[in-house]
Amino acid sequence: MHIHILGICGSFMGGLAALAREAGHQVTGCDTGVYPPMSDQLRALGIDLIEGFDADQMSLKPDMYVIGNVVSRAHLKDGSAKFPLMEAILDEGSPFTSGPQWLAENVLHGRHVLAVAGTHGKTTTTSMLSWILEQAGLQPGFLVGGVPLNFGVSARLGSGKYFVIEADEFDTAFFDKRSKFVHYRPRTVILNNLEFDHADIFDDLAAIERQFHHLVRTVPSKGRLVVNGLEESLTRVLAQGCWSELRTFGSAVSDFVAEGDPSDFKVFYAGQVVAKVRWKIGGVHNQLNALAAIAAAEHVGVSPTLAAQALTSFENVKRRMEVRGSVNGITVYDDFAHHPTAIRTTVNGLRRQIGPHARILAVFEPRSNTMKLGTMKSQLPWSLEETDLAFCHAGGLDWDAAAALKSMGARVKVGANMDEVIAQVLAQVRPGDHVLCMSNGGFGGIHERLLTTL
Repeated sequence: MHIHILGICGSFMGGLAALAREAGHQVTGCDTGVYPPMSDQLRALGIDLIEGFDADQMSLKPDMYVIGNVVSRAHLKDGSAKFPLMEAILDEGSPFTSGPQWLAENVLHGRHVLAVAGTHGKTTTTSMLSWILEQAGLQPGFLVGGVPLNFGVSARLGSGKYFVIEADEFDTAFFDKRSKFVHYRPRTVILNNLEFDHADIFDDLAAIERQFHHLVRTVPSKGRLVVNGLEESLTRVLAQGCWSELRTFGSAVSDFVAEGDPSDFKVFYAGQVVAKVRWKIGGVHNQLNALAAIAAAEHVGVSPTLAAQALTSFENVKRRMEVRGSVNGITVYDDFAHHPTAIRTTVNGLRRQIGPHARILAVFEPRSNTMKLGTMKSQLPWSLEETDLAFCHAGGLDWDAAAALKSMGARVKVGANMDEVIAQVLAQVRPGDHVLCMSNGGFGGIHERLLTTL
């Protein structure tokens, strides 16, 4: 089968492309504004990338067009279609489907799917769970919204019965507004946490809770839900109905509990010590991610002891506190954090790692659709509390970033473009500093620009 993927460079669609190629399909695709690591992965796989969504791509005559949720029926100011290829597909009656639907029918069908859902930590937890199953000899397939360093690729078919997938609540496609994860039919589900996000899609937290409960409804009675016991929102989700085995983690009265520093802790199950995790990863959020992964792996027969042993060699994910380089005693990091809670937990993790005296310079851009709308701008000062200095790239925002961050006083600088932000950082940085760059996009290559200039 020849499939042509619209929006191929998104983290999900790029992973789908890799799976389709591995399964023997001919894969081509198109997108705009591509950036690593997905663009690098696709080129390494020999997948042809076409820039833009022009209708002349109809000449490829694929068997199926797979449509990413970046595609819409929107029109530009001059009245022309923003995605002329999609209009041509509809006009000609060519076959098309969504990415999640294609994945469900061609990859996930007949397998034991382990799905990781939540506002934060999905990519890291999916990577942890995949590595645990790999180390247990189960040879899982997986699709992760990033590149796990242990594997070097974001997706693979695997040769075992298990498939681990990062399951997000974002809508499926412009013609299917259900959350992606309802397509996956998982037997093991992690509900890591749940906050308001995707303000361009959901009106409020209750709307997202309903989507999470749609996922819960798809889990069989012999399946397992692994749920964060610290989250009131998830308690409300379960109150709408739960028909599967339930295991909780995180709270003092949960089934799975951690005791000790996030880098060296004991794991308790039903009040008994069942494992000890000692690893290179820091942060309370990653400790919770580990508990979730251990509880999910236990459902498919991997003991907590073996799971904990696997985590000792877990290497995290690209763009998750990834050190991009050090120059003159200044370390530059790349991290995907963009939601205020994610920013706060990332900064806290770095603070725990480097201690109270080293300086953290946070450089960030409110790039996600939710942040661009300004829905969570009031939370930004809270998210940056543990930083010494903060630098905000405010280009393209319709709200006043300087006003939103005013309570931080002289600790914050706002730049209208990349050159201005970089100049602000260079004017303040000094040997021994840790420069933490946070964005869910390519951030204009700021990491390399800073390192080169330094």
